Amino acid sequence: MKIKKLIASVSAAFATASFAAVCAMSAFAEDATQANSSTSSGGSTGSAILSLVLPLVIMFALLYFIAIKPQKKRDREMKEMQDSLQVGDEIVTGGGSDKSMTALIAGDAQFALMGPETGVYVVNEGSASHPMVIGQLTKRDGSYLVGRQADPDFNWEKLRGKSIIGGRPGGMPYMTLNYVLKKHGLTPGVDVDVISNVQFNLMGGAFEGGTGDYVTLFEPTATLFERNGSGHIVANVGLESGEVPYTTFMTMPETLKNDPELVTSFLRAIYRAQVFCWSASDAEVAKAMKASFPDADEATLEIVAKSYRATDSWMKTPIMTEDAFTRLQDIMESNGELKARVSFKELIDNSFAEKVVSESNKKK
Repeated sequence: MKIKKLIASVSAAFATASFAAVCAMSAFAEDATQANSSTSSGGSTGSAILSLVLPLVIMFALLYFIAIKPQKKRDREMKEMQDSLQVGDEIVTGGGSDKSMTALIAGDAQFALMGPETGVYVVNEGSASHPMVIGQLTKRDGSYLVGRQADPDFNWEKLRGKSIIGGRPGGMPYMTLNYVLKKHGLTPGVDVDVISNVQFNLMGGAFEGGTGDYVTLFEPTATLFERNGSGHIVANVGLESGEVPYTTFMTMPETLKNDPELVTSFLRAIYRAQVFCWSASDAEVAKAMKASFPDADEATLEIVAKSYRATDSWMKTPIMTEDAFTRLQDIMESNGELKARVSFKELIDNSFAEKVVSESNKKK
């Protein structure tokens, strides 16, 4: 996995600097013994001491600027960020679960939204300190199968001999699509060509450019494609796959231990948003989403809100169920991507979400 390589590269850089400093100090210690010997035979004591101490000072200074100072700066910036958290803070998008996980592990983010399968991969890599899932946002695949022609009588058998742009291997969109195809008696790579070499953010553009007979797209892109005539929605992948923890929030164990109030506050905000999404009108939800989807008009976003609620795609609370987590691993296993089953409690910590929901219920 890319995550492991990146961590290894960072660790190697720090280890190399530290090892070089230790080796240099050992060498200087050996030089000191030899220098003391020669000094006793009449050399300049002051010059000998200076020649020995100066390299040590330089090496300590290098180690400080290479390792210690940057870490202190990161710690200071993290503390400043925690103290300045407020409504309206910017959310940075990472363009995929791998990048989100990398940012989380590297300490560039305290919370990350990603598919829980990424957490399963990291646990199976054998990491001693792996991120924990603290809340669930969506409970089924939110993608739609989009074709080049309208097909009100679509059935999955019509995909036999066709090609679908399906995402990257190992990612939930790709694995869920394959799971659904197998459910309908179609073998990916044999009966259907599932194209897996197109980056997630480029799938729509590739389809518009002529690649594939079908493509899986999320909202609001799927509706935008249909409204501008670039494609036609023929099926809902999430309804076919069943309930599964599709997107979740993760954080590192250190954050859970050292800043539990921040985690609670974060999930409290998420739960309030979930309550709003189920209680507000389609128009109100569309208006709230507009800033995040500047290319989509509110009429399109109203369609999206209505569609996702009709298909029961959004969670009503952040609490994940063990049954849903089991289905996630079933899908991974059917794709040959599950090295070993991960226990629910090893990756999922519902305690903060349960606390938030319980607090809210007591106020009612």
